[in-house]
Amino acid sequence: MEVIMNAKNSDTQKNEIVKSDEEWKKELSAEQYAVLRKKGTERPFTGKYDKFNEVGVYKCAACGNELFVSDKKFDAGCGWPSFWDVKSSDKVVLKKDYSLGMVRTEVLCAKCGGHLGHLFDDGPAPTNLRYCINSISLGFEMRKEAE
Repeated sequence: MEVIMNAKNSDTQKNEIVKSDEEWKKELSAEQYAVLRKKGTERPFTGKYDKFNEVGVYKCAACGNELFVSDKKFDAGCGWPSFWDVKSSDKVVLKKDYSLGMVRTEVLCAKCGGHLGHLFDDGPAPTNLRYCINSISLGFEMRKEAE
């Protein structure tokens, strides 16, 4: 896969957290491992954060990296939690994804390299972006304010 955007201005992704497959298997549930480490996708409308509207911060389920805030979440009707922007640009890495006979943009956690979902250009203003993220890839921390 080709890196198309990395906020850290690197041509290759350099994760802060590097673990073996065996270590990840011990730390993650089987479902989390399948999505975060093997680039799987949960079925639409089954994830816990699809219709979730609490105020707070969405974190990487593998490493705790703060990825998205609730005030940038919207209901895209696609069956996965969707955000129109990230918490800050250094939180994710975007890569070209040529799997399944398509060209898409994969969203990865910048800290651990975990697969989060995909980015599309059909979101709302002001970015017109839709970060379509697997619920299983996320954790959530309630806060009084999103940021």
